[in-house]
Amino acid sequence: MRRLLTAVAVAAVSSCAGGCALTPGAGGSSSAASIRPSASSRLSAPSGAARTGALVAQANRTHEYPTPAPRQTVIGGWRTPVQAVEVFTATYINWTASTVTDRLRALAEVSVGQARSAMSLAAAETAKDYELRRGGVANSGTVEAIALLRSGANQYAVVTRETTTATNSSAYRGLAPAWHVTLATVTRVAGGLWVLTDWQPEN
Repeated sequence: MRRLLTAVAVAAVSSCAGGCALTPGAGGSSSAASIRPSASSRLSAPSGAARTGALVAQANRTHEYPTPAPRQTVIGGWRTPVQAVEVFTATYINWTASTVTDRLRALAEVSVGQARSAMSLAAAETAKDYELRRGGVANSGTVEAIALLRSGANQYAVVTRETTTATNSSAYRGLAPAWHVTLATVTRVAGGLWVLTDWQPEN
């Protein structure tokens, strides 16, 4: 069903083999993550009046005043990078028309950066997708493989095998299971837990 939800920036979301996926890691304590400039970028940045003047000049040109990115917090995480990728993926690919929006919102709460933006956008799109609900569309699948990429730190290739069905439509009748590949990047947040920071379906 990834082809259907790709149009709305989502490939799927699930009950994580029973809904446990969204009770991540070690306990329910909150973790926080923030995107901050590196030490070198902070040292080279203008300060004081010079920085204020530069910001005002930019505001005059663009009619926008740049502000720091808000700090992102998450409601948990997982103890290992692989566990974070596996649980997130299993949740993402198993869903029904009645659960997909809530599960996407839940995934947004346990991710940061691009992954959070993608889940939030997909949740907003599926919430108003009448055809999805009218057709009784559902997706189910398994995580077949997770492999750390040689070229990227904390980036994994995830292989899934998924089947799409519809209780009130013949559109998916007889459709064979499909294989999909997604690139997932993780980051460590406060408390030593891991969450997703990037989610990029490749097909």
